[in-house]
Amino acid sequence: MASNRGIQIGSAWFQRKLNLRPQHRGVHLVTEEILKQVPELSQFAVGLCHIQIMHTSASLALNESWDPDVRDDMEMMLNKIVPEGLPYRHSCEGPDDMVVVTLSGCPRDSPLSPVSAASCSS
Repeated sequence: MASNRGIQIGSAWFQRKLNLRPQHRGVHLVTEEILKQVPELSQFAVGLCHIQIMHTSASLALNESWDPDVRDDMEMMLNKIVPEGLPYRHSCEGPDDMVVVTLSGCPRDSPLSPVSAASCSS
């Protein structure tokens, strides 16, 4: 049931396929890009946003974004954990392919983001 304050009771869901702009390897903010492509989020007062990435050599992580140093520190740590230049056997998609495949398989929090007050909360 919808009111002028958004969906408050009952249940609702929708699914949307998004295309994010291509990015070079690194740690990037994509929140605004997602919010622009999913204006329906403004109709939800509370809920969960589940994001599934379809590319096998990319990954999503939820981190704080207030301090830009977090992105730099994450990039530094990811480069130390899985460095480029090792003699990886799988390289048919480029020399950095195995690096991102390895990182995308690392244990991490679920890519669920709470929806609160008609916006993603993380």
